[in-house]
Amino acid sequence: MPIDVALLERICKEPGPPGFETRIRNVVLEELEGLADEVRVDAMGNVVALKKGKSSKMKAMAAAHMDEIGFIVTHVDKEGFLRFNPLGGFDAKTLTSQRVLVHGREDLLGVMGSKPIHIMTPEERNKPPRLEDYFIDLGLPGSEVEKLVTVGDPVTRERGLEEMGDCVNVESLDNRASVFLLIESLRALKRSRRKPAYDFYGVFTVQEEVGLRGAHASTLEIQPDFSFGLDTTIAYDVPGSKPQEQCTRLGDGAGIKIMDSSVICDYRMVEFMKSVATAKKIRWQPEILRAGGTDTASLQKMTAGGSIAGAISLPTRHVHQVIEMCHKQDIAHAIKLMAACLCELDKHEWAF
Repeated sequence: MPIDVALLERICKEPGPPGFETRIRNVVLEELEGLADEVRVDAMGNVVALKKGKSSKMKAMAAAHMDEIGFIVTHVDKEGFLRFNPLGGFDAKTLTSQRVLVHGREDLLGVMGSKPIHIMTPEERNKPPRLEDYFIDLGLPGSEVEKLVTVGDPVTRERGLEEMGDCVNVESLDNRASVFLLIESLRALKRSRRKPAYDFYGVFTVQEEVGLRGAHASTLEIQPDFSFGLDTTIAYDVPGSKPQEQCTRLGDGAGIKIMDSSVICDYRMVEFMKSVATAKKIRWQPEILRAGGTDTASLQKMTAGGSIAGAISLPTRHVHQVIEMCHKQDIAHAIKLMAACLCELDKHEWAF
């Protein structure tokens, strides 16, 4: 089953760090045209797409966060160099040799600069890099920079999508791959003329990378009975890893989350998703992530009495770097699993 790589590339390319999701939100709104019965944007900026089901007695919800890790400008010096704070979690060593886009009065290409190794002391060479060791160099004089950039402007990483064998490689597959997954699941329902079992709210959330904030707000409003988090997960199937450390493997199918550090998925939902995948011949693999969380936690607990929550995870190598990598068929199987689960919710026995 091929995927629309051109659309995935477009979704990955649009900037949208936490709190500044306008441009990626506009792409999502454009792609949702004709795929849902109602589409709206809430006060926080979450996009809520309602696909009416065969029954309105219960509600199902899925959340895929639109935001990507990025930075925010905290200081512009007289020479035109920028200092910044992170928006989301970064491993500082991944910033070396990176290009960035500063979204000021216009988009400005810059590079992450730091002290050259040639003039470091032996002690400095042996220390791991810190975020505060880096600055952004725009290649412009200070007089020009001050006209174009101000404190509070967002910054994103710059790297184009490449197809590598059976995989795609680009920055921000976390979590643009799941934004793509949710859009394509809605498209699959339209093409097949199937209706979800229950009214379905596909939500493209904001500010996940800084604390699941958009998912909190949207879940409190929607109050779903069933919920699905959609996000990437670690695929540590690389040299030096032990089998028990790998979490998932590229090419082994969509991940069905069992737990991460923020949520223990409802065992009923886990069994339901496994049974649907098996019946529909959808390739899947179990996922337990020891550290890290997703919107699934908010989906589960931010409702009165809680929701029956699970998650579809996309195995991803090199997470939170500009070379994130997903297998195209894992994405394809995840789309099939999401669409199938929505249509089968009324056929499962949910009692404890």
